[in-house]
Amino acid sequence: MTRAPARGPAAAGPPLDTEKLLAARLHAVKVRPYLAAALFALQIVEDRTVPTMGVDAHWRCYVSPAFVAGMSVEDLAGVWVHEVSHLLRDHHARGARYAREHDEDGPGERLRRNIAADFEINDDIYGDGLPLPAGAMLPSRLRLRDGLLMEEYLRTAPMTDLAADLAWLDCGSGADGQPRPWELGPDGAHGLTRQQRDAVRFRVAEAIKGRPGSAPEGWKRWADEAFQAPQPWRKLLGAAIRSAASAPGVGEDHTYRRPSRRSASLPGVVLPSLRRTPPRVCVVIDTSGSVSDAELGCALLEVAAIARAVGGRRDLVSVVSCDAAAGIAVPLCRAESLELIGGGGTDLRSGFERALRRRPGPDVIVALTDGQTPWPSRRPPCRTVVGLFPRPGRPADEDDADYTPDGPPDWARVVTIG
Repeated sequence: MTRAPARGPAAAGPPLDTEKLLAARLHAVKVRPYLAAALFALQIVEDRTVPTMGVDAHWRCYVSPAFVAGMSVEDLAGVWVHEVSHLLRDHHARGARYAREHDEDGPGERLRRNIAADFEINDDIYGDGLPLPAGAMLPSRLRLRDGLLMEEYLRTAPMTDLAADLAWLDCGSGADGQPRPWELGPDGAHGLTRQQRDAVRFRVAEAIKGRPGSAPEGWKRWADEAFQAPQPWRKLLGAAIRSAASAPGVGEDHTYRRPSRRSASLPGVVLPSLRRTPPRVCVVIDTSGSVSDAELGCALLEVAAIARAVGGRRDLVSVVSCDAAAGIAVPLCRAESLELIGGGGTDLRSGFERALRRRPGPDVIVALTDGQTPWPSRRPPCRTVVGLFPRPGRPADEDDADYTPDGPPDWARVVTIG
């Protein structure tokens, strides 16, 4: 982030130079092509009360016309990349979580979180076509090493001495999780839904992993960890699904195209043979409010992996979004384009019922959930695998600290994710 130009109290300021602003975004896409999906997803909102440029959690980018007028196209491109980096790295949720855990809500603490988030971003996004803006916050300013996370900078440096000089610094709630007066809020226009935001992150992570050598190490680590953790749960979940899909009777059907070898012992009688086909899989995704964006993104990756496991037959994979009620079972086209609907309470029983009503019925049901749900009282007539997002030390009912949700039933194969 760069310092805001001086603003006279009585001056109305110039109109927003939209052409210049969009040219800067195109330049940012040119030099950082792996961020293109995120840069084009940002919704521009003109606002003269914004100090420079800032973002909120709903992917709106608030722009000061005076700030745009005082910047070059190349420097503006750097600001575009800077602001979208806050959103991709989930600084709004992480900042809000840090504030709750440490009871730090004041303006000074907000500024500290913004500075720490800038440290995490700015150490590796500039260069190679993006000039370092004047006033950009770097860890070296406090003699800190590069490559740390926002939370690590907050723990290792007080940053109180910087507050007087950096009162102008404000990247919006997208950088620290604290709403601003000039933001439109969750019900305002031009915002992205939670599922749309997660789909953008998915596309960026795939673009980074698909262009080896073109992204800094910090972005590569983010792409590797954004939707999956480097641990054996992914292999365990894949093995559980393959085991369920290869069980006797799964994906088997009779066919007369190749008669059974037993027909030779029965002259004049043609017996059908068994043919194994890829299994039909229905994925029930928990979209309740207790499941985070990152976990939903992880669920989308699992759907894509399941499609590959059945030989790329997307027509054999369907997805049911389920919170307190189940949505329609949607055939899979592309995992990253799925619209996951929910955000309320949790009751996966309706998701199981919806999956079992499909015709033809599934051979395997995969439920991806945090486990804070009632479970079907009877075993489904097909194999079941549960991918469980862990909730250590956190009750499902915040009004009853002693409440513990029932674990998955013993007829399901359970793999803990993350």
